[in-house]
Amino acid sequence: MTETPLVGRRILLVEDESLVAMLLESILEEHNCTTVGPYADLSSALAAAQREVVDAAVLDINLAGQMVFPVAEALAERGVPFLLLSGYGAMALPPDRRHWTVCNKPFKTDELISLLTREITAAAQRQHTKGGTPPARRNGGPSRRAGQGTGKNTPHP
Repeated sequence: MTETPLVGRRILLVEDESLVAMLLESILEEHNCTTVGPYADLSSALAAAQREVVDAAVLDINLAGQMVFPVAEALAERGVPFLLLSGYGAMALPPDRRHWTVCNKPFKTDELISLLTREITAAAQRQHTKGGTPPARRNGGPSRRAGQGTGKNTPHP
């Protein structure tokens, strides 16, 4: 596999459908990412978005009837790039958030990876332009990369 900007990244996963979550974990692992989660409810996802050291996130828009927007806002405040998943496309977003990137469900793996890579690359370019610190290193030191430590998914509490 060609090295991509995803290799070694810690990706926060927020998805309430267990089969979709397992598929996403598998896809991310195939791209040498470490999955943080999955989180299936809004409160635990929000806590993770505020405290976990992650490089990016994949967020299902609808968590059992609750919108994931507070999680997206928390990540945006930290400068962490994210990709939203929705069966409703960008129309599921509030009008003032239509600039957020949405991957439609059902998704194709290549499209998901391409959009997530684009978000990570754009965030890195913004940080470089601003001279800032990458998100994963801001709150808790260096990020643990895949291939270091256990190499297992990070469980959620």
